Amino acid sequence: MTLKTELEILLAVVDHGNFSAAARVLGYTPSAVGKRMYQLEQKLRVPLLVRSTRRMTLTEAGQRYVGEARDILARLTALEEDIADDTGNLRGPIRLTSSAALGQLHVVPLVIEFMELNTEVDIELLLTDKIVDLVGEGFDIAVRSGVLPDSSLISRKLTNNRRVPCAALAYLEQHGVPQRPVDLTTHKCLRLGQEKQLSDWGFIRTAGGVSRLGPGFSCNSLDALHAACRAGRGIAWLPEFLISHDLQTGRLHSVLPDHTEPSAGGGIFILRPEMPYLPRRVRALSDYLADRFTEKATGSFA
Repeated sequence: MTLKTELEILLAVVDHGNFSAAARVLGYTPSAVGKRMYQLEQKLRVPLLVRSTRRMTLTEAGQRYVGEARDILARLTALEEDIADDTGNLRGPIRLTSSAALGQLHVVPLVIEFMELNTEVDIELLLTDKIVDLVGEGFDIAVRSGVLPDSSLISRKLTNNRRVPCAALAYLEQHGVPQRPVDLTTHKCLRLGQEKQLSDWGFIRTAGGVSRLGPGFSCNSLDALHAACRAGRGIAWLPEFLISHDLQTGRLHSVLPDHTEPSAGGGIFILRPEMPYLPRRVRALSDYLADRFTEKATGSFA
């Protein structure tokens, strides 16, 4: 029995609670799983599991061993994939996640291009505005925008995430154009999320800064705010990747450009879990996204 097989059996027993469930997942018989576990404990000369009629629990030694076993198994699997990928065409699965608006506009077209160039790569893409636990949910990479929080993830900046205070011409003609950030207290403001307290929307700090945004509309969806802004319902602080075409065609107009901090929106990043061996297909997709986002940034997301 190889080390990898030992670890796979042990982790299956721990994750599924008993020999029978682990056997179904692995395609073995329960007696074969039990025999393998007995052999592993004999080799280590210490019990790893406390067996009961309903469920098995780990001993103190078992907890230590399983903690290291997961990391070792992940390293072995990644190494095998990396070696297999070193020659020939890229192949195998990639799990990718992105926020909804950014994903639909920019990630999906690039993923389609990548798959056309690498027909043996199987990509699973999840578009969601929720923060996904990459490690816990088994994702290879994420594309996210905003200010990057401190985390253990490896990050790679693709481009800036410039945000622009903007409104439809119909709204500005009816309500006037704000001249200072403090003027927003009397305007209808479209906010991301339910927060109605202090918000500076990335404005440069001045003595006359914003103390409170005016009442308007709040939503957890950038797409919904974008639609409300284009419909003339108020002023919104939206990412350039979402509104560049609207600004170019005059459907939306930027406001307070002299008061906006260019770096306030953070950036657009590729994030991935730290791993000893990155599969070549995942590295290739990351490089492709980075190259194409650079081209898009040069063209201001046109």
